[in-house]
Amino acid sequence: MSLLVIGYGNTLRCDDGVGPQVAESLAARNLPGVRAVACQQLTPELAEAVAQAGAVVFVDAALDAGQVEWREVKAEDPPQTPAHASNPRQLLSLARQLFGRQPPAWVVAVPVEHLGMGESLSPRAAAGLQTATAQIEKFAQSLGSKGFR
Repeated sequence: MSLLVIGYGNTLRCDDGVGPQVAESLAARNLPGVRAVACQQLTPELAEAVAQAGAVVFVDAALDAGQVEWREVKAEDPPQTPAHASNPRQLLSLARQLFGRQPPAWVVAVPVEHLGMGESLSPRAAAGLQTATAQIEKFAQSLGSKGFR
């Protein structure tokens, strides 16, 4: 696998579920060299898959994003040992600590507006889902054309 996409968020909190929905959309496309994982939160169990990836894209809802934004993320220094949930920086640190490898990584922040109870996306989050999915697919294709592994 060359690209690991981890979409995370609570699918029962409206727009917060956009990350998992992006991951599910990418998984359904069966893109070569791409593994997409949808989860409610980032857990230490993901560290091995992160370490094995050529690159990682974390997808999350963001109230502070005006549009879909790509933010480079690096391992946390000094590293902290996460208990249950963690953030992308902690997960990268854990991958480095346990498996000796930290791949390049980005957070794709999808703009959202409604985090109340429910399973539907707002029009803003739904548009962000489409944009983020297309951008990540294009990114995966560019990695594949460069022979990135």
